Amino acid sequence: MLDQALQMPETLYAVLLSADGLLMAHSEGINRDDAERTAAAVSGLQSLARATGEFCRQPAEQWRQTLVEFDGGFVFLTAAGEGAYVAVSTTGRVDVEGVSSRMQELVQRLGQELTAPPRFPS
Repeated sequence: MLDQALQMPETLYAVLLSADGLLMAHSEGINRDDAERTAAAVSGLQSLARATGEFCRQPAEQWRQTLVEFDGGFVFLTAAGEGAYVAVSTTGRVDVEGVSSRMQELVQRLGQELTAPPRFPS
């Protein structure tokens, strides 16, 4: 499933993770150790992004996507259902709008298969 998100030029890796940073799946090009480390890191990104929602007068639950830009690439992090997120890394030459659209299509198409309910009740 995740490899479909990488069928665009200049995309590198994809991971599916739970809100608490646990790796659920990864694309073929990244090894499990790197994917687990990435899942933990981008879980922190989504938490920070949600916490800053008030900055643009948005409740945390309305967060949808975070984009991190580096000199040579991007990391896209997208909500993929309740408690699940998809992260995709790319080079700096990628079509940013195209990747964002592709990720949204993937999330919509897979729907409930990408949800990860909380492991512990609130």
